[in-house]
Amino acid sequence: MKYLLLLSLLAVNLFAGIRTIDITPSDNNGSTQSIRILDQKVLNYSVIDGLKFSEISDVAYWAKAQKLFMISDEGKLFVFHVRFGEKIEELEAIEAANLTKKGGKAFKKWAKDSEGMTIDAKGRLLISFEGKAKIGRFHKNSDKIGQRIKKYTIPALLQNPKNYRSRNKSLEALAWHPEYGILTVAEWPLKQDDKKQQTVYALNGKKWHFKAEPERRSAVSAIEVMESGDLLVLERSYTGLTNPFVVTLKRVYLKNCKKGMCRTEVLAKMNTHKGWSVDNFEGLARVGKNRYVMVSDDNDNFFQRTLLIYFEVKE
Repeated sequence: MKYLLLLSLLAVNLFAGIRTIDITPSDNNGSTQSIRILDQKVLNYSVIDGLKFSEISDVAYWAKAQKLFMISDEGKLFVFHVRFGEKIEELEAIEAANLTKKGGKAFKKWAKDSEGMTIDAKGRLLISFEGKAKIGRFHKNSDKIGQRIKKYTIPALLQNPKNYRSRNKSLEALAWHPEYGILTVAEWPLKQDDKKQQTVYALNGKKWHFKAEPERRSAVSAIEVMESGDLLVLERSYTGLTNPFVVTLKRVYLKNCKKGMCRTEVLAKMNTHKGWSVDNFEGLARVGKNRYVMVSDDNDNFFQRTLLIYFEVKE
């Protein structure tokens, strides 16, 4: 029994931390359609700063401090020191905290499903939630890390949980736009909308629409603002173990939309039936000029991984 325990501890220590992987098909050279993959990591941590590291739902980059923030859909915030070059030159876990209300009061279990995250122009950390849909600003670099500072007023249509296709399909994605401010997207279109018509919401009530990908149950899992002001959207389609898992990166052109419907361009489509070893990608962040990272949710499942993919959108 002691021998088995020692072996288990050795295995945990051996595989803890970060290692390089390759999720691309065997005949791929790192370039796919309109993106170029620069680096690929799998993050193997059991705990960080006393908190279980799993179910990562989004990522945000604070360039000034070279910090990469990750949230889990269990209401946890993880902070990494990071340095990006042609590869991910440094990546080190430094702290973690539970997300709480103002004053440190804990969220109820059904109200702490943190899904979207971004950093605004002033370096403030913003987080969106499913379950009880809401968006807040949180402390990110003090002894109050993880505590909510402010709760934002979201459009009335997004406040009513009955408008969503389920409580678990609400404010999945969040981004900061220099012209429009906070932008958010529900995982699936609202009940009142066509199932293949997604909507980007600004907090001032402005809306943009775009078509979801043709794959079944294609859902928005993350958004990020590009240098051009357009939106980079991460969509995923999963319909069962025997069916392809498809991850799509697409550009949504927010300018010159006709009757509110915006033009889109697929930048990359990664399909498990075409050799891609993708997982449940849920997070997206811009980390440099035309450069981004995306992160996957392991669903707290032994057979899934937390992947961090560093890539460049070709000009």
